[in-house]
Amino acid sequence: MSLSRETGEMSETLKRNRYLEDADRRYIWHPFTQMKEWQQEPPVIISEGKGSFLKDIYGRWYIDGVSSLWVNVHGHRKREIDEAIKAQLDRIAHCTLLGLANVPSIELAEKLVSITPDRLTRVFYSDNGSTSVEVALKMAFQYWRHTGVEGRNAFVCLNNAYHGDTIGAVSVGGIDIFHEAFRPLLFKTYRVPSPYCYRCELGQSYPECGLGCLEALEEVLKRHSSEIAALIIEPMVQGAGGMIVFPPGYLKGVRELTSRYEVLMIADEVAVGFGRTGKMFACEHEEVVPDFLCLSKGITGGYLPLAATITTDEVYGAFLGEFKELKTFFHGHSYTGNPLACAAALASLELFEKEKTLEQVKSKAEILRRWLLEIKELEHVGDARGIGLIGGVELVKDKSTKEPYPFEEKIGYQVCFRARDKGLLIRPLGNVIVIMPPLAISEDNLRDMLQIIRESIEEVTLNR
Repeated sequence: MSLSRETGEMSETLKRNRYLEDADRRYIWHPFTQMKEWQQEPPVIISEGKGSFLKDIYGRWYIDGVSSLWVNVHGHRKREIDEAIKAQLDRIAHCTLLGLANVPSIELAEKLVSITPDRLTRVFYSDNGSTSVEVALKMAFQYWRHTGVEGRNAFVCLNNAYHGDTIGAVSVGGIDIFHEAFRPLLFKTYRVPSPYCYRCELGQSYPECGLGCLEALEEVLKRHSSEIAALIIEPMVQGAGGMIVFPPGYLKGVRELTSRYEVLMIADEVAVGFGRTGKMFACEHEEVVPDFLCLSKGITGGYLPLAATITTDEVYGAFLGEFKELKTFFHGHSYTGNPLACAAALASLELFEKEKTLEQVKSKAEILRRWLLEIKELEHVGDARGIGLIGGVELVKDKSTKEPYPFEEKIGYQVCFRARDKGLLIRPLGNVIVIMPPLAISEDNLRDMLQIIRESIEEVTLNR
């Protein structure tokens, strides 16, 4: 190729890249993004992915340290999932589940029932994590009506909880920075203390506290159980709340209390399901069986939108009746049980078995655990916590007092921008640096990722 031709092609590529950057700023409204600030910098536009890496339009590769927002499990362009989708595409891309059935949705439902906790036997599909939660909330509410119990119209949720962005999911959320703007639209909930041991709402210390947050929950249930349809919880880790890892015994205690006071329990495993915590489902850590299990994100290995709400025969049975009784669950989505997404999910679950994914996570989780202990020693790291391949590093202005950095300083974002310059894509939650790589990341790439995070923290917090 002549130099002039090569230069011309480079010029055309640069022109196209500039066009894409301008078009992004001109037309796209990005989620959870202050667009005024976004338009001040060139966006990182991804054009390709492979394994645990992403490539931008300029040809630079980055470690996908956020699993493309916590969804990617086996890596990008995984041959087995690619082939499963292509094979299904040769049959049919989509048909409705309203009045019809399709093969992949049936096969996936059977598989999900076989791997989720006992008693969970009925699968209702939707499109994303928020809708899987919305389905559970509506089912729980309607269950009590169908069983002849009136007045159970409220829900219990935790402070620092995040369950999605639909109005029902926001109603049971506990992060004011996300949810306060919509307060006039929300339904009634009872909020209880989060098991956030580093910043205990009750001013206590674990383990001396004896899990005082459970006592606070019991007080609410004791006084209001006759009004409460269900409690909703993110098992073992409150994700968007700052990667808050539960102390041992808390989740089991919640299940015992909901059973004692006859309140349904919704386990939102949208973020923590499918191996993230080191077990297939986080509830398994304390042998908890909820009444509803909400799944999404990693269900398709990070390929296509899909969600499932899995419940018991008892709940399902309350919706059975004569047509005229109107006990039907009046809820559905156009792409419910999409065959392409279900095919991807089946291929992903086969990979868990074929590649012994959960066994591989153990050694990587140990690397992360040791690193979290080491990073705690840094001057501006207040807490470093994790479980499985989930981690959170909470940055503080003053370690002795736990004083946080002011929100407007955007310390978390500064660290992530520094990491991006070093070839790692991550996204913070306020002052918490989130660690959530694909489960398939190699041990060497995981160590590289953790080293970049350490360097970025040190460089940004130096002399602050």
